Amino acid sequence: MSDTTATQGQLVIQIVAMPADTNANGDIFGGWLVSHMDMGAAIAARNLAKSRVVTVAIDSLAFIKRVYVGDTVCCYANLLKIGHTSMQFEIEVRTLSLQDDVSHKVAYGHFTFVAIDAEGKPQPVRR
Repeated sequence: MSDTTATQGQLVIQIVAMPADTNANGDIFGGWLVSHMDMGAAIAARNLAKSRVVTVAIDSLAFIKRVYVGDTVCCYANLLKIGHTSMQFEIEVRTLSLQDDVSHKVAYGHFTFVAIDAEGKPQPVRR
């Protein structure tokens, strides 16, 4: 998998990895990265459904490369499927460092969301 592969999807989150986000080894903690992936997917799902959404599944998740302190972390959302009340997105995470101009794919996952109404009940995505 080449780092120069074109990114699929829309940029939904961009944040700098900070020292407070590290694990015991000094790398960026995987849970921190997953939370940003979930937030990015939720932003895309909210925009599509025009309503509240909830994460119902992380169907797959893979970490490819480590993320370093100071990297700019970019999450891209690509819509894979729309059901009656659900939406599935692939989230691709790429990093940019100050040392080079190349983005590096570091993680990806499939996230499923359900559109909900004010009472928390599932509602159609397309109303």
